[in-house]
Amino acid sequence: MMKNLLLALYLLLGLILLVAGIESFRDKKNPARIGTGLFWVIMAIIFGFGDMLPNVVSGLLVVIIGLLALFKQIKIGTIPEVNEQKAEKSAKRLGWWIFLPSIILAIVAFCISQYTKLGGQIAIGIASIVSLVIAWVETRASAKQVFFDTHRSIRAMGTAGVLPQLLAMLGAVFTAAGIGDLTAQIIAGIFPTGNRLLGVALYCIAMAIFTVIMGNAFAAFAVITAAIGIPFVVAQGGNPAIVATLGMTSGYCGTLMTPMAANFNSLPVALLDMDDEMGVIKEQVPVAIVMLLIHIVLMYFLAF
Repeated sequence: MMKNLLLALYLLLGLILLVAGIESFRDKKNPARIGTGLFWVIMAIIFGFGDMLPNVVSGLLVVIIGLLALFKQIKIGTIPEVNEQKAEKSAKRLGWWIFLPSIILAIVAFCISQYTKLGGQIAIGIASIVSLVIAWVETRASAKQVFFDTHRSIRAMGTAGVLPQLLAMLGAVFTAAGIGDLTAQIIAGIFPTGNRLLGVALYCIAMAIFTVIMGNAFAAFAVITAAIGIPFVVAQGGNPAIVATLGMTSGYCGTLMTPMAANFNSLPVALLDMDDEMGVIKEQVPVAIVMLLIHIVLMYFLAF
């Protein structure tokens, strides 16, 4: 049952991506409409039928996406703008209730993942559908408006939408390739073990730097914890639970400083149509650095 439900959610996601592809093909003002439409159609096939495709076919589709990006054949194109007057009027009418769908999404996803056996992926899928229905009822939007906003948001996101999947794959490849062990050997040859403050600083800073490179603290965590966290901090007497917790959130400091973290930094730029592509990151870097220094201090005093 769980597998069928997850498959249904992926098929639904594939259908939504297919709509984005069709609308991209219809965008005659976009000079790269063929490549853009093809990009979204390929994404729809991968998400909707990925489990049914041979690995070679899936790999070939990913290569095609890469070639489309290489030759700059993926462009957002012309997306119909939101009626600002109507949106502002609706926002004033709803007030703080405008945040209800987002809150419901988080609560429903948490409850399903924690109190059922359905798992996180299905929980997020169901929660998204529930929050969409609530938003639909709350805003009194027409079906046409829901359709319009759905494909508009996806098309505005552009290639940033595929980055999280690629980064997750990169983390798995790094771990399987033994990058953690290699990094541990290099670090051990440069810095001596036994200095707790140095070990804590190395671990926290390395988590932030690898997250900047990989765009994903979860992917960096496995590599850096094995390479530095365990031999340089835990092995020196550090509490594993505290070290792991603060190590992960040290990685989140790196998330604030990298365009590779598409969901947090690149996606807002695309959706808000910001002129400065690094605008979000520029505002977050000072805070991230301060937070990273605080992490080093907290880990040193709390873990030992």
